Amino acid sequence: MRIRVRAVAIALAVAVPAQAAAQAPADQAPPVFKVEVIAATPLPGVALTLDQIPAPVQTAADTDILQSGALNIADFLVRRVNGVYVNEIQGNPFQPDVSYRGYTASPLLGTPQGLSVYMDGVRLNQPFGDVVSWDLIPRVAIGSIALMPGSNPLFGLNTLGGALAMQSKNGLTNAGTTVQGIYGTDERRAIEFEHGGSKPSGLNWYLAGNLFAERGWRDDSPSDVRQVFGSLGWKDQKNELAFTTAYANNSLTGNGLQEQRFLEQGYSTVYTKPDENRNSGTSVNLVGRRTIRDHVTVSGNVYYRNIRTSGVNGDLNENSLDQSVYQPTPADQRALAAAGYTGFPTSGANASNTPFPYWRCLAQALQRDEPAEKCNGLINSARTDQHNYGSAGQVIVTAARGGVRHQLTAGGAYDGSRVSFQQSTQLGYLNPDHSVTGVDAYGDGVTGGTTDGEPFDTRIDLDGHLRTWSAYGTDTLTAGRWNLVLSGRYNRTGVQNDDRLRSGMPGSLDADDTFGRFNPAAGVTFSPSDGFNVYAGYSEGSRAPTSIELGCADPDRPCKLPNAMAGDPPLHQVVTRTLEAGVRGGTSPNSRTHWGFGFFTAENGNDILFVSSSQSGFGSFKNVGDTRRQGVELSLTSRAGRVAFGGGYTYLNATYQSAGTFGGSGNSTNDTAQAGAKGLDGIIEVQPGDKIPMAPAHTLKAFAELEATARLSLNLDLMASSGSYARGNENNLHAADGTYYLGPGVTGAYGVVNLGLRYRLAKQLEVVGQINNLFDDHYTTAAQLGPTGFTSAGTFIARPFPPVGADFPVVHATFYAPGAPTTAWAGLRLRI
Repeated sequence: MRIRVRAVAIALAVAVPAQAAAQAPADQAPPVFKVEVIAATPLPGVALTLDQIPAPVQTAADTDILQSGALNIADFLVRRVNGVYVNEIQGNPFQPDVSYRGYTASPLLGTPQGLSVYMDGVRLNQPFGDVVSWDLIPRVAIGSIALMPGSNPLFGLNTLGGALAMQSKNGLTNAGTTVQGIYGTDERRAIEFEHGGSKPSGLNWYLAGNLFAERGWRDDSPSDVRQVFGSLGWKDQKNELAFTTAYANNSLTGNGLQEQRFLEQGYSTVYTKPDENRNSGTSVNLVGRRTIRDHVTVSGNVYYRNIRTSGVNGDLNENSLDQSVYQPTPADQRALAAAGYTGFPTSGANASNTPFPYWRCLAQALQRDEPAEKCNGLINSARTDQHNYGSAGQVIVTAARGGVRHQLTAGGAYDGSRVSFQQSTQLGYLNPDHSVTGVDAYGDGVTGGTTDGEPFDTRIDLDGHLRTWSAYGTDTLTAGRWNLVLSGRYNRTGVQNDDRLRSGMPGSLDADDTFGRFNPAAGVTFSPSDGFNVYAGYSEGSRAPTSIELGCADPDRPCKLPNAMAGDPPLHQVVTRTLEAGVRGGTSPNSRTHWGFGFFTAENGNDILFVSSSQSGFGSFKNVGDTRRQGVELSLTSRAGRVAFGGGYTYLNATYQSAGTFGGSGNSTNDTAQAGAKGLDGIIEVQPGDKIPMAPAHTLKAFAELEATARLSLNLDLMASSGSYARGNENNLHAADGTYYLGPGVTGAYGVVNLGLRYRLAKQLEVVGQINNLFDDHYTTAAQLGPTGFTSAGTFIARPFPPVGADFPVVHATFYAPGAPTTAWAGLRLRI
């Protein structure tokens, strides 16, 4: 029955627009994605029309974002922007990995970042790890977005797969006051407000805020989001000046991946806890533009950002899975008695009668012997303080000569930052609810004892300085129906790390590296007729290794991210070369229908990936060679009468192009398993052509917005994706045996339907509502192979199998990132 209902809903998404179009008058068409002039650089002023850009740019306005019912900007991208998908590894709606064409913008340290993100000309990729904190971006204050595909060099570092440029609202375009309050499932509640206005003198102002809280649909997963944005500006015929400021203070719980057996038993369960993250950010930005003459414009900005992040994560200690953790030894018993403990077992404790052992952990912590191996829980804590500042400026000159019109831009930018990062680990034991209780033993090289004879020391205290100088230029030449775009940017980045724990010692994180490169781009477009356009382009982009990668790049001193880093040999920059071509229609400003078909291929050289070492669970970052992401994209948006509708399809073939060695302890085809020793650590060999994990081959989007009556409007959207391989299954060969290896190592295909409505009670008051995942599908967006420390009953277990020589095999499983079940909310929206 569920399949039938789903099929009907998908059919309605296509059929309703056609029926309504025949009934609704054409002059009452609601807005659809607008064809606007698009900023060709992060700073305002370089305006190109869609048919001038040799790439399939996607744009949206604030009305599109509002109508979609999206929770945040990342949520809107996933619902409506072609080629975008998410990997919900963190398990929090404000902390997704947003991917486009196989490149990612993630809040998770250590994730290779391949998308650049800007707001009002300020780069939001943070200096430490180039991560993007989606929760710091206030959706309510965003006026427009543009997704530039490819490795466009004008958007600087990390623009490997694309650049997302957002512009905030202001009092000139968003006058009036709006307040919205909602309440929904899982105790979701939020209040949003915005107010804007202007004076005839050109003075304008805008203020917006969002207070959001929910219990969360998964166990112990509350979130609190507090965002404020303000803008004060002035504009006349030749000048424009705006000062913007933003503040956010958020508390997010993301309980991460769950093992597949427990998802089947309870969809909302979590593996271990707590997994809490606090994120606060303050930013100011002064941006201005002046028209000196009719054909000369200058613009620039100066900004400062301070971002503070702290996290506490309760995890299973994988080092304990092959250890004797149940029965305290005589020495353990003496230590416990001396410390005043009673009730500990003197004999006979084992897995069958001790489902959650802790006595050996306590005893080993008292003796400072081997708690790092005998304690089955970890509490990892991290704190980051980032100060980011910079400025940019550019001059735009337009001229015509010999029948050719030039729009020439030259500019430069400086971005500097200072980063402080501390990390520590406390040992502990797992409780029946899978939380972790600490035992006052730490990974400090002393109280945590030893692991395999080496001091257990996971501390990091790093001070980093990053500086990037950039110079760029672009010229758009227009001759009749032809446009030629030539661009280039030179980036020079210096990374200086100061290790406050081990400076000058072996394994120190001290570093002083410089990376420089010039990235070119060229493209051409041709419009044989009005509204029809052909394009082709080539571009190059690069990213420098991050402090995280530089801190874990020595194969002789491997690390286990994010718990430790070690000294670094040099890494090379990642360089991406992108070629794309296509055709599109509806590019004229008055077109009601827009469509496109395109092909793209992007080659990464010197790609940086985490490569396994022979030491259990450890590895290092390494330039492993080449990867490729190529595919085709189809898109359609239209409006007819009272209906707007559209959709898009992307085929992505993301593959390794160089052979390499990866960690494969959870993979049934690793080298030790192939030799007959299952359940032990091992490696896998990746060959050219193997699929890159967590990059689905097929993604589909469809939406319909219907103004059913003068008071009632509805929106329906569909998001569908094919399955993908799990991390740890880079060779694409893993197969479960039901004993040592559980789960298939892949995610399944899924489709999610969302429904929203608005009903106008009065001229200024309307009821709003949203139902997400209308048919309550259970689906997963990401997966990872790894050891599991629990039985099917949820009790802890170590040494589940007899030894193989001196080693004890453990069970490995597929861990999944579950998508949210049906959630709903309703509220009131007041416009004054």
